[in-house]
Amino acid sequence: MAIKVKICGITSARDAQDTVAAGADALGFMFYPQSKRFITSDAAREIISGLPADVLRVGVFVNADRREVHRIIEATGINAVQFHGEESPEFCEEFRALKVWKAFRIENEDSLRTVRRFPNVDAWLLDSHVSGAHGGTGQVFDWGLAIKAKSLGRPVILAGGLHPGNVVDAVRQVQPAGIDVSSGVELAPGRKDPAKVRALIEAVKTAGIPA
Repeated sequence: MAIKVKICGITSARDAQDTVAAGADALGFMFYPQSKRFITSDAAREIISGLPADVLRVGVFVNADRREVHRIIEATGINAVQFHGEESPEFCEEFRALKVWKAFRIENEDSLRTVRRFPNVDAWLLDSHVSGAHGGTGQVFDWGLAIKAKSLGRPVILAGGLHPGNVVDAVRQVQPAGIDVSSGVELAPGRKDPAKVRALIEAVKTAGIPA
């Protein structure tokens, strides 16, 4: 099965269309007001309305109120949610009508204990632990921990500091279900570099991951 590629932090229709044309399987929209890549539900709805039906549209939330998450789901047309804060298993369960990804900031092997508490989500997204940050840091974590997480029962999506120069090594070592990239393909926060996006997706799709 081919590895899936999600490009996160989309803020413009142009970037969305360029990214889809390059072969991305999923686009991420940051509904976290403190993010440099924050997008309003109105702006996201306009972008999403122009996307092909087979592209996964992922709303990213950090410790959001459940009513706000439901409102954004209804307002935008996202069909997956990614919870990147300290949300509980019960909170995640409430949104199982959609695809649910739970993100974890991986610092060391102890971080995997938290992962085990979420057996019912569709995938675990493993990102780098950087104090005070919830993703988009450009920092790499120990991929050996991602390999260990794969044995715990859920598909693993690898994030954290991935870019065209290291993504082949990452996917060959970890063989995750997917990768999630934001800052590694940007000109500036929230502004994607089409050449980097194409290079990254081409690298992933030709990395020779066994079926």
